[in-house]
Formats: sequence, C-alpha cells, structure tokens
Amino acid sequence: MKKTLMAIALGAAAVSTSTVPVAAEYPDRPIQLIIPYGPGGASDLSARALSTAMTKHVPQPIVVSNKTGAGGAIGSVAVRDAAGDGYTMLVARVGTHTVNPAMNPGLPYTIDEFRFVGIYEINPVVCVVNSNSGIATIDDLIAKIKDNPGEVMFSSAGVGTLPHFAPLMVLDAFGVENLAQNVIHIPTEGDGQALTAVLQNTVDFYCGSSSPAAPFVESGQMVPLLVTSSQRLDGFDAPTVEELGKPELKVLVGWTGIAGPADLTDEAADKWGEWLAEAVKDEAFLKYMTSGGSIVELKSPEESVEFVNNAYERFRRLVVDLDMEIK
Repeated sequence: MKKTLMAIALGAAAVSTSTVPVAAEYPDRPIQLIIPYGPGGASDLSARALSTAMTKHVPQPIVVSNKTGAGGAIGSVAVRDAAGDGYTMLVARVGTHTVNPAMNPGLPYTIDEFRFVGIYEINPVVCVVNSNSGIATIDDLIAKIKDNPGEVMFSSAGVGTLPHFAPLMVLDAFGVENLAQNVIHIPTEGDGQALTAVLQNTVDFYCGSSSPAAPFVESGQMVPLLVTSSQRLDGFDAPTVEELGKPELKVLVGWTGIAGPADLTDEAADKWGEWLAEAVKDEAFLKYMTSGGSIVELKSPEESVEFVNNAYERFRRLVVDLDMEIK
C-alpha cells in the first residue's frame, strides 16, 4: 500500500512539474524599434540601415517606426513607459539624450530612465547652404547675418535637437551676437524636413549631422561650409573647425545608440549587445554609414553611459554660458 501511494505521489509530482510553463527565449515575437524623429533624418537613416544589417542575426522581425514630436520627447517617453521586456526599444540620439536634456530642464523624462545597450555611430556636424544661395564659405554666411539682422533663417529637426543647438554654437564662435534677435530658428519634425527647407530656399542654412546632408552635397544641390571633425570628411569639400581656428567646436558631434526602459532585462540587453556587435561588422552597413561621413564605433553599455553623461555635461555648460536654456 505504501509503495502504491509513493508511486501515485511521484507520478503526480511529475505531472505537476511538466505543466509548469517554460519562459520563452527572447525574442519570440517582433521587436518594435522607435525612431523619435521623422523620416529621412539622421536617426531614421541610421536605424533602418542598422535593422537591415541585423536581420540575419535576429530571429524575429524588427519593426522600425517613427514616433515624432516635441524634439524627440514623444518617442522617448513611449519607450521609457514601455515594459522592460525588450520588445520596445529606442533609437537614442544626441538630441534626445544630450542636447534636449541640457537645454530643457522641463523635459518629461531624464537620461537615467533609460538603459543603454550600445552607441554604435558618431556623426560630425556639417553646415550646409543651397548651392544657389551665393554663399560659399562660413565667412559669407556670417557676413550675410550681420548685414541682415533678424532675417537669416536656419532649420532644425525640432526644438532641443542637435541642429537647433549646433548653428547657435557655430555662430557664437564666429562672433555673431544677440543670437535670438539676429537669426530665426525654424523647427521641423526631422532632419529630412529641415534639409528640404534648405533645398526649397525657405530657410538659409542647416547645421546638423553629416549623414542626412550627404546626398544633397553629393548631388551638388548643397554646399558644405564646415565640418566639426578633426580631419576632412570624404565627400565634403569643406574645411574643418580646426582649420578655421575654432577647435572648441569639435564637441559638436551627433551620435546614435540603442536604449530600452530603465528596467530592461539583462537577457534583452545581452542579446542586443550581441546583435550590435555583428551589425557593425557588416560590410554593406559599414559602406553605407561611412559614405555619409559617419564613424562606426560600437561602445559597450558602460562606455555608452559614460559617453552620454560626459556629452550632457559639456552641452549643459555651453547652454548656461550662451543663456540657451528653454524656460
């Protein structure tokens, strides 16, 4: 009798154990990758190229979607508020996680509400004008601003983005005073729209990441005036800020990384680290990114956090010095 009861008990235990659900390995469904800016901009171009390079390494589709508005804040908040299971990730940019936080203390999110899995791209800044503008050098642009105070306009990807901050830093370095009165800022929903405004002559210039401007420069539709890299960029026949005697402008660089909510699981973070490591070795991806002036350089999660925090501190000091805080 005892043996029979023991057998029944063991059998019941075995049945009970076999019915315990086993957690599915990440990922077991499509992953949403949110771009907080509009189509055609630096974030959009970079993210879509990255997702293509990752397709052979990720067992589920990566669904790339643009969630625009408020200088990248709407898309960023959507990821911040998402579950930390790795199925909603963010294309974090210098605008969303460096410039905007430095300029706008009232943002609905903070940098530490995200977990970075890696920064993989650095973009020097380039200033461009329409090739029919009659402006050929940065000195020409400065002269036009000084001769026409309050009339010259520049476009950006939105308030608090790098293309909002960069032109003001450049003009300040070249001696333009009273920036709020002497130039007019025209925000748009992304680098693509901002560059289209230059192309259509509805604004005078744009200063932002090199990658979205590259096709317009290559086609001869736009003229580059300067680049913020230490060395000249392939495809951009323009002097560096060091050549122009403004080495302090080398801090003006864009970057792109991937982040999730602060409670992103270790499993998802590790997987993304593996996928990024494979993607940055993809020849087609490297060729595409470098053709636009980008520097592909994968940083570890720890290096990414340090890089973002250091960049924020530099930009914050400049915001205070130039009295550019959004109030």
